[in-house]
Amino acid sequence: MTLLVPVATTRAVGRVNPVAKLLAAVILSLSLLLSIDWVSAGVALVLEAVLLGWAGLPWRAFWRRTLPLWIAAPVSVIATSLYGQDAGAVIGRAGFITVTEGSVALAFAIGLRILAVGIPGIVLFATTDPTDLADGLGQVLRLPARFVLGGLAGIRLVGLFVDDWRQLGLARRARGVADVGGPIGALKRTAGMAFALLVLSVRRGSKLATAMEAKGFGADTPRTWARPSTFGRPEYFLVALGTAIAAVSIATAIAAGTWSFVLA
Repeated sequence: MTLLVPVATTRAVGRVNPVAKLLAAVILSLSLLLSIDWVSAGVALVLEAVLLGWAGLPWRAFWRRTLPLWIAAPVSVIATSLYGQDAGAVIGRAGFITVTEGSVALAFAIGLRILAVGIPGIVLFATTDPTDLADGLGQVLRLPARFVLGGLAGIRLVGLFVDDWRQLGLARRARGVADVGGPIGALKRTAGMAFALLVLSVRRGSKLATAMEAKGFGADTPRTWARPSTFGRPEYFLVALGTAIAAVSIATAIAAGTWSFVLA
């Protein structure tokens, strides 16, 4: 549950409009997806690491929130090295598995890309309140209020899912059925709890939708917003910074001769 709560910070990035964070992350991610080479991903990752100190995210929270990336990246490197497309000299062979220089280079490029794409998004949005993001989407990007407010309500309900799952587990334990049946029993209990959570979520979503409609959230008339969302110099600077990192990483890869446009 704590991983879903935004981190309060007084650093500059924490005070920037969430729309600017979204635009910077999208620009950087799209630039890294245009090619699969280790140079552009490595350069972007190094530049991102230099700027982490200004993000306002404590190191303990950083490692906890990015832990899935540090697991996924090595797994992808190993899997691609063993089963990726063969190219270049053969490094090792075991049965139908062949490790070549090309597959290893591709594996490290993919692993670096997972980190370079995932870390900025996690770090930037770890200090973003969902309500501030909704205000920005509705006022800065002018997205439909019905879509924005519905998404905000959905995000707010994610935390309740965690509590509901915990309460379902405690209820089953209180009835003495939590540790019965071995692995097969545990699988059946998990499936039962998942179905119960699905039913509870559908009912809660229906009630919430009815309540929001009754309060006028689905009206077609222009809405007013309780808190103004502005887009000024800090926001433009953050977007320009993300664009600069993307441009430097691409230019370095082109100069090194490793850039390969994926759609070419």
